[in-house]
Amino acid sequence: MLSSTEPAPARKSIHVVDFDLDDFDADEEVLLDFDRQVGVGDMLTPLAEHHSADGVHSYYVLFDGSVTWGIPGMPQLMALHLQRDWEKRTFTFEGERLPLPAMAQSWLIHRGCPPEAIGLNPELGPPAADETTRALERRLAGDGDHYAMGYSYTRDDPDDMVTVVALRALDERAPSPFRVLVEEVDTDAWTHTLREGGFATQAEALRWCYSRLDGEAAPLPPVRPAAAAAAAATRPAGLPKAPAAHPPGRSR
Repeated sequence: MLSSTEPAPARKSIHVVDFDLDDFDADEEVLLDFDRQVGVGDMLTPLAEHHSADGVHSYYVLFDGSVTWGIPGMPQLMALHLQRDWEKRTFTFEGERLPLPAMAQSWLIHRGCPPEAIGLNPELGPPAADETTRALERRLAGDGDHYAMGYSYTRDDPDDMVTVVALRALDERAPSPFRVLVEEVDTDAWTHTLREGGFATQAEALRWCYSRLDGEAAPLPPVRPAAAAAAAATRPAGLPKAPAAHPPGRSR
């Protein structure tokens, strides 16, 4: 994700979004919603975009640089889907504020954007530091609709550039029904990592998020394997559960 507080090294000039809505109109309610949710676009940078061949659909992952002056912790990304009616010269849209690029990609994919067409512009934002990050981002982009977001906080302080997200699995039988995602940006190397942890309760997931923001979090607990969750669900009530593994020592 882009830093709104200091420039990234060796980046090219920031791109400005063009929604290509010249001579298009919409009813008053849509126009008001678009102005309120999206605005004119001068503070929006398209990290990814795709346009259908017929020009009807446009999909954007947008970085909103104005958020840094708003409510602390708010998501800095927007997923936007525009639909144009070329015959009537009107448009409609859907938009959602989301904390992570992969979540924005997932939102767009599940509204018809081809998955291979909404990759992030490599010239913008820090690249993934490792394959673990890339694999988790691919999975999140693909199955993001399996989870509902309960909490997020984005901090763009160059000394601790981090985003924490707490998710709830929509399938009550899912292993580790509450997940925490944490994205950390190394502003010296200009790379980012994304990690995932699993929790049994919402309170535990939120407690870890708050601790991370305070700089006191223990390592993320692993996501409970599906096989273990299935075994626990079918274990006779009279048999004791195996003791839970203790997490390793505290993080740096």
